[in-house]
Amino acid sequence: MKIRRSAGLLATITAGALLLAACSSGGSSSSSSTTAASGGTSTGIVTAWGSEPENPLIPTNTNETGGGTILTQIFAGLVYYDAKGKTHNEVADSITSSDNTNWTIKLKSGWKFTNGEPVTAKSFVDAWNYGAVSTNAQLNSGWFQDPSYGIPIVGYDDTQAADASSQPKATTMSGLKVVDDTTFTVQLTTPLSDFPVRIGYSAFFPLPSVAFKDMKAFGESPIGNGPYKVADNGWTHNVDIKLVPNADFTGDRKARNGGLDIKFYTSQDTAYNDLLAGQLDVLQTVPSSALGTFQNDLGSNAVNIPGAVWQGFTIPQNLAHFTGAEGQLRRAALSHAIDRDTITKTIFHGTRTPATDFTSPVIPGWSDKIDGSDVLKYDPAAAKKLWAQADAMSPWSGSFTIAYNADGGHQAWVDAVTNSIKNALGIDAAGQPYPVFKDLRTDINASKKGKKTGLTGAFRSGWQGDYPGALDFLGAMWATGAGSNDGSYSNPQFDALLSKGAQEKSLDDANKDFAQAQTILFKDLPSIPLWYSNSTGGFAKTVKNVEFGWDGVPLYYAVTKS
Repeated sequence: MKIRRSAGLLATITAGALLLAACSSGGSSSSSSTTAASGGTSTGIVTAWGSEPENPLIPTNTNETGGGTILTQIFAGLVYYDAKGKTHNEVADSITSSDNTNWTIKLKSGWKFTNGEPVTAKSFVDAWNYGAVSTNAQLNSGWFQDPSYGIPIVGYDDTQAADASSQPKATTMSGLKVVDDTTFTVQLTTPLSDFPVRIGYSAFFPLPSVAFKDMKAFGESPIGNGPYKVADNGWTHNVDIKLVPNADFTGDRKARNGGLDIKFYTSQDTAYNDLLAGQLDVLQTVPSSALGTFQNDLGSNAVNIPGAVWQGFTIPQNLAHFTGAEGQLRRAALSHAIDRDTITKTIFHGTRTPATDFTSPVIPGWSDKIDGSDVLKYDPAAAKKLWAQADAMSPWSGSFTIAYNADGGHQAWVDAVTNSIKNALGIDAAGQPYPVFKDLRTDINASKKGKKTGLTGAFRSGWQGDYPGALDFLGAMWATGAGSNDGSYSNPQFDALLSKGAQEKSLDDANKDFAQAQTILFKDLPSIPLWYSNSTGGFAKTVKNVEFGWDGVPLYYAVTKS
């Protein structure tokens, strides 16, 4: 996932990203902080940790880390972000507007997809239109409509069918116009000063014409325009995906290695042991079992830097005992029942920080003094009192569960959180493990559509920043109808404050609106904030020029290997 530039807001936004990049772990070697520009080239194939994508690799239908990491290697967007969070034009030559509503985008000439087809204005417009149309059922459709986190394009509503049995009025958005091969215009329904920041997200990548002949088949063998391309028969499901350098790539992110083999692990411990044994080059996560030792194990090749990652768990809005006034009492009780300080110290060994809001400390506008945030304080007495008040409305029975994917190293903290809840409230609480991330996401997405699934209660949730702004967190996870609003939360007052902030002319004013919006979240608690994650990981002695970005994802194109 990514970040971007902005007119008006750019200076403040990138300042926050620069601050993050300046904070590095003790023990970082010179090779971990060397910039791509000084790295040279190599022929070795870099092996990296990853997870099996949830869906075929289609930009508008990928909103999870496993697939997102791959997409950014094989596609190039209008802009890209460097390790420090600074935005650079990639395929775009210029992105301009006189009113922040009507935007003109001019492309650089000479860009091609790996099948030889030119990248044109139509490549972007067709991809965005496909992503918007409701009958195509794309997970990132909301990025073309919602001003709280996406870009609200005129005509989006006409691409939405009234119900499952009908067809939309249009299959294209009237706010998108192809002027010529290298120029297109975008008309928004509302002004957005940070428009150029947002369009770096992978949902805005271009597609070649062949994609629209059979999109599902294309997703299994995607053709992009990025620094890498998928090798012939390169994707072996649940095993790995092999990428080779794109010799025709003309951008700044030119691959400086002989290729990238992203291995799909179902166990972080296995991945970490492979790293120690020299069987894996780059690992962008550390299993809970090694958090207390990895910096000693890896020495100067260990990475532990602040990251734009928020973590918590979401309680579905329709879950029994968690709606209305009773639900507010129980949600607050659960929050008070969690000993975040002890858990982050004992389970995560200082690689997490207890949350004080719904964003991240590295994001402009973050605050630890938002009204209502005292609900995050560990207070067993208050928790019991609130739970008893809820029981007076409707007696509780059964077990409170938190679903998680076992392949992500989450069991230890889920067990610690549910034990804290159990001890504070005197109720039964336990984790609900899913074998792999894909299975958990499948049930979460089905639950959002009202289908019966195996979910029995809450589920783990989190957000890794797409661009350095509070709106990216707040809008994507809790705005009404947002693609990653997995608990189906909706509050018109909250939505209105997000929209107001998105239209402000200064970031300071916008962040005041966002802070006010968070006071509503602290009252409703659609998700329970737990902690912020550091970007932790490491790399083997086999590679050099390893640099983790502000969002915790390594810049794989810059890694060299003999």
